Amino acid sequence: MQGLYVAACPDEAGRFFAFVSTAAATQLDRGRHLQIMFGVGGERDLSERELPHLSGWRASGPVRVGNAAWGQQQLDVYGALLDAAYTLRLQLGELDEATRAFLVAAVDAAADRWEEDDQGIWEIRGPGRPFLHSKLMCWVALDRGLAMAELLRLDDTRVAAWGAARETLREQILGRGWSERAGAFTQTFGSDDLDASALLLVVVGFLPPSDSRLLSTIDAVEEGLSDDRGLLFRYRGDDGFDEPEGTFLLCTFWLAHALALTGQVDRARVVLARAADCATDLGLFAEQVDPSSGELLGNFPQAFSHLGLVNAAQALADAEQAAGHEPVSRR
Repeated sequence: MQGLYVAACPDEAGRFFAFVSTAAATQLDRGRHLQIMFGVGGERDLSERELPHLSGWRASGPVRVGNAAWGQQQLDVYGALLDAAYTLRLQLGELDEATRAFLVAAVDAAADRWEEDDQGIWEIRGPGRPFLHSKLMCWVALDRGLAMAELLRLDDTRVAAWGAARETLREQILGRGWSERAGAFTQTFGSDDLDASALLLVVVGFLPPSDSRLLSTIDAVEEGLSDDRGLLFRYRGDDGFDEPEGTFLLCTFWLAHALALTGQVDRARVVLARAADCATDLGLFAEQVDPSSGELLGNFPQAFSHLGLVNAAQALADAEQAAGHEPVSRR
């Protein structure tokens, strides 16, 4: 929704918000966690099954329909939803009661469930973990919900409860998400493992851009997760999958975005150009890049990669203007 909005497609962003709201309606009322994905027609059951008669691209089977992650709990979804609503708040205007109640319930869920473990943004298989990104996005849900208090027609009791939960979450992230050994905010509470999603601490405005911990995290992630081309892996280490993966273009665009927001314009320009050069001759991006050959891997075209480009490019343009730099040439 944010990518569409930045790309001057507010009508499409609004329609997509309406789709999500309709597809997810009643889930929270029934005590379920908010589902992370839906079918294009709003279908909720995305049970995974194999198609054995198909070999897959370059015999890379099994070919599957559906996605087993549809049943996972991913707490970041609450923050993503509220951040998108906050972006579109002026366009949304006066909320109908169903939409207002849905957004309030989403923030309530973030306040109630943020301490739970989950599978995280990368849908890691196996037992849940206390992923920093999931906690951060619950903080975002509370922060954006409070920023829209008037639009959501909140009473004083709920404002106070959300404010207290937001402050508790902030303290937990600062205390348990930071690793002195890594010199960075890390993948899970209490770990030293780097994860590119920590770059979103900058993007969502959790701390001021000048904060030394944010700057150190950016440097640590770039140094610890880059391949020889300067593209970022999501993380390193065991994730329950058998095959090694390529670098993630979305993560590299996050790096450019974070550098731009912290005023490191020249570095941001270099990183953005490096990732943008991975586009095909039609200007399309895949999900991953093979660190050995440079070949595009994974989902293609991948919406998240394009989203990362749009948002990083806008952040860089804004940073260049603020710094009085000549804007980077656009292709």
